[in-house]
Amino acid sequence: MKIHGIIPPLVTPLKADETLDLEATSRLIEHVIAGGVHGLFILGTTGEGPNLSYDLRRQYIDFVTEKVDARIPVIVSISDTAYAESLSLADYSQKAGADAVAFTPPYYFIPGAPELHDFVQRMGDKVSLPFFLYNMPALTKVSLPLDVVELAFTMENCLGLKDSSGDLFYFKKIKRLIGDRDLTLLIGPEELLAESLLAGGNGGINGGANVFPKLYVKIYELMEAGDFRTAETLQREVMEISSRLFTIGKHGSSIIKGLKGALEVRGIAGRHLASPFSGFKDEDLQRVEKTVQALEARPVLAPYLA
Repeated sequence: MKIHGIIPPLVTPLKADETLDLEATSRLIEHVIAGGVHGLFILGTTGEGPNLSYDLRRQYIDFVTEKVDARIPVIVSISDTAYAESLSLADYSQKAGADAVAFTPPYYFIPGAPELHDFVQRMGDKVSLPFFLYNMPALTKVSLPLDVVELAFTMENCLGLKDSSGDLFYFKKIKRLIGDRDLTLLIGPEELLAESLLAGGNGGINGGANVFPKLYVKIYELMEAGDFRTAETLQREVMEISSRLFTIGKHGSSIIKGLKGALEVRGIAGRHLASPFSGFKDEDLQRVEKTVQALEARPVLAPYLA
């Protein structure tokens, strides 16, 4: 199995009481599928997975897999502080009908090199689905060393790696490590999407594709077709989205707040975040609305934002 292309890290729509908003989730899934995406990545950073209860995560896995109904692949992030809980989520994902899982190193207690090696070996041996390694050093406080990545890449059930480091040099090292092997290398930061594809990447798990999926899919298609100039033009528009929409909030949650705020403005899902975060207040949401309107008015963007 090979999963590549544009794979939105799906936000988790919540109601004000922090229960799942299943109607909004249904709208969001249909919105991104209609936009041409190639898969879904749930319960990751953008999906607020670590801030959700295990019961809520399992409910979300059940609903998403049932709603998608095998139309596109579903990847579930099973990252956790506890090895046993990651395996439990992997088993649950398999029974629910997910296609793959992804995991970071455990966080809070920072593993050293020998522990990272052992962790990846045990996870690869035990997970019940094909898996992606997930490199997210900003939040896990450790970047996956190349020898640990190579260990994973030798396992039959490893699909590849999602890199959210923002370090294109590291990304290129991983691409070189892959060599001729049939593995997938995906970029997290959408600001590097076109560059990562030019460097041999296979797609992106990009937050903005929740709101404007057609734009990100078009960049991927243009790069695949070799139309680098047009792709670069659209990549500059992705930077406009990032610099305008993801900076309205003042803290680390600003990207998720911007995405959920934009989804509320567009009538797809609500602004609410899982504790300890909170969604935008009305005055900030008004700024989101003006930002979305300004983006929709840009001539280059307009065809891809409908």
